[in-house]
Amino acid sequence: METKNTTANSVNSVADLAQSLAGQSKLPKVGTTIFTVMSGLAQQEGALNLSQGFPDFDGPAPLLERVQHYLTHGYNQYAPMQGVPALREAIATKVQDLYGHRPDPDAEITITSGATEALFCAISAVVRPGDEVIVFDPAYDSYEPVIELCGGTAVHVPLLPPEFAVDWNRVESVITDRTRLIITNTPHNPTGSVWSAGDMATLAELVLKRPIYLLADEVYEHICFDGVPHESLCRYPDLYARSFVVSSFGKTYHTTGWKIGYCVAPAELTTEFRKIHQFNTFTSNTPIQYALADFLTMHPEHHLQLPDFYQAKRDHFCALLGESKFAFTKAAGTYFQLVDYSAFSSENDVVLAERLTREAKLAAIPISVFYKDPPDAHYLRLCFAKDDATLERGAQILCDL
Repeated sequence: METKNTTANSVNSVADLAQSLAGQSKLPKVGTTIFTVMSGLAQQEGALNLSQGFPDFDGPAPLLERVQHYLTHGYNQYAPMQGVPALREAIATKVQDLYGHRPDPDAEITITSGATEALFCAISAVVRPGDEVIVFDPAYDSYEPVIELCGGTAVHVPLLPPEFAVDWNRVESVITDRTRLIITNTPHNPTGSVWSAGDMATLAELVLKRPIYLLADEVYEHICFDGVPHESLCRYPDLYARSFVVSSFGKTYHTTGWKIGYCVAPAELTTEFRKIHQFNTFTSNTPIQYALADFLTMHPEHHLQLPDFYQAKRDHFCALLGESKFAFTKAAGTYFQLVDYSAFSSENDVVLAERLTREAKLAAIPISVFYKDPPDAHYLRLCFAKDDATLERGAQILCDL
């Protein structure tokens, strides 16, 4: 009898603990991400998935061959915490070639388990309770939860549609003595907008006389269109001196499932970054790091040709959508295209996205979920990192609506 009572009490205690934790969640407003929701619904409904941002084609064959080589030649133990030296050296060379600044491979470059981990570590390294962090809406959904975990507050500045340009007057108006960090994202996910050199100059005017750090989410750095260069913070010494610059190999090499990213930052910031990183993932996949080092060194033409590769897909997809009821401005960067469905429906974008997935068998991402205060606008985000047959099928579904 005593055993039964003890067991019952134990069960009740566990249930109470679970309920207590749910009531005291550190992230009470956070649910499952829209990417997981829409991809899951697409799979459930057998729908064409133009929602989550991953290619439906594989990475370059020579890169895959290098991974196989290192998998079968004894490179399967822990890599150094900061990343394989050859890969950090290759990144330093690439940054110098593209942006005119060579970061120290040992002191300023850290390999991470995807850009999401790098963003987490950078925010955690500098944001303290009571700090404010400026983000630009529609903002990628991984920023604010980390800010909140650190005791900070996200201050949302909406971009100005249809170009989704920065309202710099509004940015200046929200800067306070508590502003600790500004998170930039160019090329911008989910809108596909791209910052200009003028944007960077204005950013410099606002922060260089203030104790504000910068976190640059540059995972689509190699996907800028129409000959427009990517304005990395690595181009600007005064800005770089206070910046964490984050990028991703998954977006560049069509291998999002490998989850290998990196952060470039001045030595003092990198020291703080690595304090978080070493107790987060510590290190990342070893054979893939070696393979990336080889491919980046031997085939720089891949990232140099990537803008033309994805611009051709953007132009093909947009041409196909020309007969649809959707309005759009061609994306300036990334591999996402926003479409305005105002002429087609007055539905909430989340409702419409779910309905299209169930009824038309095509999944897209509603962008209102990336706003603190969604505007009265009607946009869906479509991924065009797909083979031509997929794009043609998707465009036909949209044109038939």
